[in-house]
Amino acid sequence: MRQESDSPTPHRQNFMANSPIINLSNIPEYVTHVTKTLNQAGFESFLVGGCVRDLLIGREPKDWDITTNAKPEEIIKLFKKTVYENDFGTVGVVFENVSRETLENKDNRVSPETIDKTNMPARHRQVTDYYIVEVTPYRIEAKYGDFRHPEEVKFSDNIEDDLKRRDFTVNSLAFDLYKGHIIDIFGGLKDIKDKVIRAVNDPNERFQEDALRMLRAIRFSAQLDFAVSYETMQAITNNALLIKKISAERIRDEFIKIIDSSKSTVGIATLSKLGLLKYIIPELEEGIRCEQGGAHIFDVFEHCLQALEHSTVKKLSLEIRLASLFHDIGKPRSRRKGVKKAYTFYGHEVIGARMVKTIMERLKFPRKSIDLVVLLVRNHMFFSDTEKVTLSAVRRLVKKVGKEHIWELMEVREADRAGMKKKEAPYRLRKYHAMIEEVLHDPISVTQLAINGEILINKLHVKPGPRMGWILNALLEEVLDDPEKNTEEHLLGLAKSLDVLGDKELEKLGERGKSKKEKLEEKAIGELHKKHGVNK
Repeated sequence: MRQESDSPTPHRQNFMANSPIINLSNIPEYVTHVTKTLNQAGFESFLVGGCVRDLLIGREPKDWDITTNAKPEEIIKLFKKTVYENDFGTVGVVFENVSRETLENKDNRVSPETIDKTNMPARHRQVTDYYIVEVTPYRIEAKYGDFRHPEEVKFSDNIEDDLKRRDFTVNSLAFDLYKGHIIDIFGGLKDIKDKVIRAVNDPNERFQEDALRMLRAIRFSAQLDFAVSYETMQAITNNALLIKKISAERIRDEFIKIIDSSKSTVGIATLSKLGLLKYIIPELEEGIRCEQGGAHIFDVFEHCLQALEHSTVKKLSLEIRLASLFHDIGKPRSRRKGVKKAYTFYGHEVIGARMVKTIMERLKFPRKSIDLVVLLVRNHMFFSDTEKVTLSAVRRLVKKVGKEHIWELMEVREADRAGMKKKEAPYRLRKYHAMIEEVLHDPISVTQLAINGEILINKLHVKPGPRMGWILNALLEEVLDDPEKNTEEHLLGLAKSLDVLGDKELEKLGERGKSKKEKLEEKAIGELHKKHGVNK
């Protein structure tokens, strides 16, 4: 065991004196349990990386990384449940989602197979009933031969060695919970204050070690609303081609985080500016300087970015954001010189849907996401003239895209219009909303009764025909006046008494019930149109 030195090295900044205060209550108990256990065994332990950065700027950390001078076998001995199957020394300390007392008194391990079955990120993830906290020894990494992985990993006794291998200064901070200081040897605290993403030491070396770091720089910029330093941007431009060495899955994960960020539009624009987008989704850049004319004031690329911005501001789902970004991606390939209009783009939604399918399959998106985004892009051009659109046409559209996706399609349509810098919800869109709601409206019908024709036949021996219809409509009037009477027992009793009436009297009651139903339906549809401010 290694005993900690009581005096920090000269460059270790005193956290309480020189840094913003970290609220220790924001650190989960299972995380502090790990650091405390390591400390009590005589080892150093630090929170490190993004979780320290997030604590300093007031964000809730999604990942909790701990680094220590303990070696893997020493870490494993200290905890009841661990997982260790990697080449980097990282030990997963497993916690059940229960009280600390229960946690410390159980002695069964989670198998690696259980953890590997999840699709969640490895760091700080909940696996069924378990939490995983990753603990990694201080590391020194040798040359990266493939621009992705170090050729050799060596353990170190110095936290400073571990911080030197990290990507950006804001992620190279280590926080000692119990001594109350932060180790900051690359100016990460200043860069957090100045809101800057800067590579540790030489950015060219960092990106040649792992080319994915170029995407990560832009992702952090988009997530944190930080600027990327000039020298870091220049290095990305110089090394952009290396992104082709990175797996589609890793690129996809960073791309998703950019799209899901609050500055998604800036992120995509920066990918293009620094030369990365042409290696990831070159199809998007076909829209640069592809003028549209007519009502459009932007080229296709900028229009798609503006549509994405609308979806981002509204905090819509990943699939809607992607569909907003991709909705007009087929326009450059379908553009033709028009006669009356400057250009035409006939069939661009069909071409675009095929392109989106290719792009998302290339980036290894899940099939469910691919199918939804393709569906939204393919159908985003529904209708153009609300005065000519019929309810039948709307019903066909709802059937085509599904009730579960019709409102997502409307969100893409709104994003498309917002991307033209037009009013978000003009009369046309309000009319679409009203017509869709009318189609989805559950009409008043005898099918809502607690009994039906089959029950009348089997229990009262009522023959199919007009009399059965009159009886059901008369029962419907009864239920409309008092919904609590919609029980099989009550309605069967009433139906039995109605069945002894003559045809004329029964028909009169049935028609009265039918008329009442129609008036209530007309009132409901009227309220629906009033809600959206449109004419019938």
